[in-house]
Amino acid sequence: MTNKKPWGGRFKETTDSRVEAFTASIHYDRRLFRHDIAGSIAHARMLMKVGIITEAEADRIVSGLEGICDDMEKGAFNFRQDLEDIHMTVESALTERIGETGGKLHTARSRNDQVALDIRLYLREEIVQVIGLIGRLKKTLVETAKEEIDTVMPGYTHLQKAQPVLLSHHLLAYWEMFHRDELRLHSCHERVNVMPLGSAALAGTSIPIDRAYVAELLDFPSISGNSMDAVSDRDFVAEFIFDASLIMMHLSRFCEDLILWSTDRFDFVEMADSFTTGSSIMPQKKNPDVAELIRGKTGRVYGSLMSILTVMKGLPMTYDRDLQEDKEPLFDTVDTVKSSLEIFEALVAALAFNEERMEEEALEGFAAATDVAEYLVTKGMPFRKAHQIVGQLVGYCLDQKKDFAALRLDEIRNFHDGATEEIFQYFDIHASVERRSSVGGTARDAVLRRIREIEDSYGSV
Repeated sequence: MTNKKPWGGRFKETTDSRVEAFTASIHYDRRLFRHDIAGSIAHARMLMKVGIITEAEADRIVSGLEGICDDMEKGAFNFRQDLEDIHMTVESALTERIGETGGKLHTARSRNDQVALDIRLYLREEIVQVIGLIGRLKKTLVETAKEEIDTVMPGYTHLQKAQPVLLSHHLLAYWEMFHRDELRLHSCHERVNVMPLGSAALAGTSIPIDRAYVAELLDFPSISGNSMDAVSDRDFVAEFIFDASLIMMHLSRFCEDLILWSTDRFDFVEMADSFTTGSSIMPQKKNPDVAELIRGKTGRVYGSLMSILTVMKGLPMTYDRDLQEDKEPLFDTVDTVKSSLEIFEALVAALAFNEERMEEEALEGFAAATDVAEYLVTKGMPFRKAHQIVGQLVGYCLDQKKDFAALRLDEIRNFHDGATEEIFQYFDIHASVERRSSVGGTARDAVLRRIREIEDSYGSV
């Protein structure tokens, strides 16, 4: 049995210690202390502005809160489990330091709107940081694409060689994915950046508060329009975790490419020693552990998304204690996506591509077959017939264990009697790449054009 709670007026028995341990969130929501105190300082100043507390009382409250924040920053604060959460922890410490005046701070608010405020303050900061990390990765991809502008590699569908492409084009495909992630986060930030304080427990307050003033102090551009929704809304948490899930999915896909490319079967890329590890038993091993861990952590973020959606799916209006379970998935997602983006950007910056090996592989597998079919189309042949002829030519090459470059004109004429020497121009993979000059294509000029568009857009979303 433990101390009397701030909410304990109607209770005749003290809280069982097992209940305190089970319901406590202070061990993880303590990371919200800066946001909780910032919200409390703004609330105190608003209470003074509307005449609920005096200027002297407001000054004492603000000074006390700043002292608590300073102690927490220094690690000199004793967090107690019996105080349940960061809100009661701060309020209790304030009352201990400045006396009964501290009890006036909770006027016209509830922990329900207080925690909603704290999470929004926290998340809007973290979103800005994640956007910054995505921006760094995008710039690294562009710089790498510029460096590798002449590197030809095989493009794949179904993990089978398909058509030759520029490595730069492949890298910029991921730039497009991360750019969409960035746009989604900007949009999410708008919905996070709504001020809920003043909704109180669920119905608002009869005390004449000034919510607009609090929003101004905390730099919120808008105020929640419905008190019931404001205290029970965690859509913005789910939305952020969904956006983070897409970021992790894109990182995971990129990691899968790099893991495959680093195998001796591909030998397209070597990851720096500083971003790989070895085996405790096999001396020759160099393992892509960073990329594998990012791929694995993607499932962790997906789990957080399922967690918050499941918590929310059956909740009646308005606040329910289930909502305490929103923070750990959110915090873990933030930590995971930030650390993954940060280390992956450094990994990409240190990659060493094997350009010769990439081109060697692009030369094999009849990657120019589509070019040959399209060439026949330009001579008036229906595409389906051209497709069939080139397919038969590929089959012949496989039987004869030769590639296109080794064919003689008389062999080609066995499949298309109108073939001329001109057809040999369409077996060249470099020419194949350059022919893909349509907007968004892999031709060198098209890729450079996209790079210029990207660099011209720096400074804007």
